[in-house]
Amino acid sequence: MTPITEVEGRRVALSNLAKVLYPATGFTKGEVLHYYATVAEVLLPHLRDRPVSFLRYPDGPEGQVFFTKNVPPGTPDWVTTAEVPRSEGPARMVLVQDLPSLMWAANLVTEFHTHQWVVQEPGLADRIVFDLDPGPPATVVHCCEVALWLRDRLAADGIEAHTKTSGSKGLHLLAAVRGASSDRVSEYAKELAVEAEKAMPRLVLHRMTRSLRPGKVFVDWSQNAARKTTATPYTLRARAEPIVSAPVTWDEVEACGDPAQLSFRAGDIAPRLQDYGDLMAPLFDADRAGAVS
Repeated sequence: MTPITEVEGRRVALSNLAKVLYPATGFTKGEVLHYYATVAEVLLPHLRDRPVSFLRYPDGPEGQVFFTKNVPPGTPDWVTTAEVPRSEGPARMVLVQDLPSLMWAANLVTEFHTHQWVVQEPGLADRIVFDLDPGPPATVVHCCEVALWLRDRLAADGIEAHTKTSGSKGLHLLAAVRGASSDRVSEYAKELAVEAEKAMPRLVLHRMTRSLRPGKVFVDWSQNAARKTTATPYTLRARAEPIVSAPVTWDEVEACGDPAQLSFRAGDIAPRLQDYGDLMAPLFDADRAGAVS
């Protein structure tokens, strides 16, 4: 029988709590749900009003992993959904607006991926994102060098960048922006990626060409397109271990000399929140949003 838990007055079915989802560490589904309950206060603002794409891994990262954007079958009627524009026609997607919805979604066993816009203004970017992806033997240490260059370049345009681990091999740079369409922000991000490649030609690529990737950092600017999504801050990733896409300080980026220094598991996050709070909180301060001309 599936246990029913009451969360803020909503009845949420939580299933298979003892199931091991991360065999390398024995991390169970119950621990996944506990993690999301623990970080809900900082995670929910990053999800709110942003249609969520689910990368589901119900049998763990080694089982079937599949992406779903539409509202999943069996979604409770109290979970908020919204119609969003898509090139193939409008679709209905989930909005995770509160703790019950978060726990319901976490029970599906998913990575959370969100757009760089809110549902009220789907064509208007309020975030710019750069996904720094190292091609082996390059590592996150090389991504840090590129991140610092991009931070300073964005600052020259009055845009304040923040960074997090991707939860995989690289880094994500995020900044709050205003007054520009997703198309314009994509163009601007590409311009900066091209500049970065010119400034650091032996280290940076702005094109995804596989043959050029080894030993370089691919600056993926394309996730600014309105249709694209990026892993949400604090989401667990479908990896061998319960790795989190974790916000980090610029001091940590500057000091990074070993990839292990920027790899954070679920159990690392609560102590970091005690020390730092949400390092991505400035993204919500409209007064700090930079203008993309």
